[in-house]
Amino acid sequence: MAADDEGRPENAVGVAPSGHNRLIGQPHDAAAEGPIAEAEAAAARMLSGEHPLGLPGRPVDRRSPFMVAVVGTVGVVLTYGVLQLIGAAAQVLVLLAFALFLAVGLEPAVSWLVNHRWRRGAAVTAVLLTVFGVVAGFLALAVPPLIAQIGNLVSNIPDLIRRIQDNSDVIGRLSQQVDLQQNVQRLLSEAGPALAGGVLGVGIKILSGIGSLVVVLAFTAYLLSDMPRLRRTFYRMFPAGRRPRAILIGDQIFVKVGAYVLGNLAISAVAGLVTFVWLLIFDVPYPLLLAAFVALTDLIPVVGATLGGIGVALVSLTVSWPVGLATLGFYVVYQSIEGYVLIPPIIGRAVRVPAVLTAAAVLIGGAMLGLFGALVAVPVAAGVVLVVQQVVYPALDRR
Repeated sequence: MAADDEGRPENAVGVAPSGHNRLIGQPHDAAAEGPIAEAEAAAARMLSGEHPLGLPGRPVDRRSPFMVAVVGTVGVVLTYGVLQLIGAAAQVLVLLAFALFLAVGLEPAVSWLVNHRWRRGAAVTAVLLTVFGVVAGFLALAVPPLIAQIGNLVSNIPDLIRRIQDNSDVIGRLSQQVDLQQNVQRLLSEAGPALAGGVLGVGIKILSGIGSLVVVLAFTAYLLSDMPRLRRTFYRMFPAGRRPRAILIGDQIFVKVGAYVLGNLAISAVAGLVTFVWLLIFDVPYPLLLAAFVALTDLIPVVGATLGGIGVALVSLTVSWPVGLATLGFYVVYQSIEGYVLIPPIIGRAVRVPAVLTAAAVLIGGAMLGLFGALVAVPVAAGVVLVVQQVVYPALDRR
């Protein structure tokens, strides 16, 4: 057994009988320390292997005026500090919240693999690789057609300039009537620096978006890997008497979020597939890109499918007016089928949020946090509904 500086044996946690930890405290004269020496001796006596830091003392009287004043002051200071912290780190907190949302949503897939004798690390890797493959596939579909369109535009600029300067051409006559060439030159000369700054700003935003995506994916991987420990830590925050009930309600909320995320991904995949087939039938250009666009916008509740359908219908007008109108009608029918046939069995049974509350939650979430708020609004509303039904209503009924 180790000994302190005065040759006395130390216990298992490195504290001498005097109460001093050998890495922090130094032996002192008991007469000089007075009450502190007595407290250190009492601390050494109360140590044990089961309680290396001693037993908790008598609870503080929370109703005393001093404690009420202290708690009130600390509460005000902490509230102000938290609000300042949220304001300063709002963007980072949104990314972390989005990563947590994705982790909770992907947890059912990871748990399914773990229940089928996969190691958790391998299960998390498989799920994330699948998600990364979907994102990479969308980029692979979107970037080449976009580059091709930009190339076509650049190659057509000389012909467009020639037509603007040709008085016999319809575009040329229209250009002369509105002084298009002079107006464009004046606009470029006046707004050149602003346009250059705008291009630079777009480049910075693209790089920022890539960085944000990397941060979200990295934190999603960390959260998924450590989800069991995070779950235990979260439930440990509840009092022991309320902990079983909190576990049942909390796990049900996690299940709802997971069902919503996976179900929403499945429905978006269906929307992209039917869009791709429809565009192939009518020979609309860039069917893969437009199908990926519809699948992405369909992730947004309530309005996503409508936005995607309108965009595809506008592109379909380049083929012919009948094709454009038929595409618009197709999306009206498809959105009805999605709302009444696909969503109820895939998402509706798990989430069970009234339609009015769903629309209101999406609008409020979008106004507060933009696209992220719109995406998480429905599962958050489902969690609130569950807490109200299981906690608030029974408490009100007992009064």
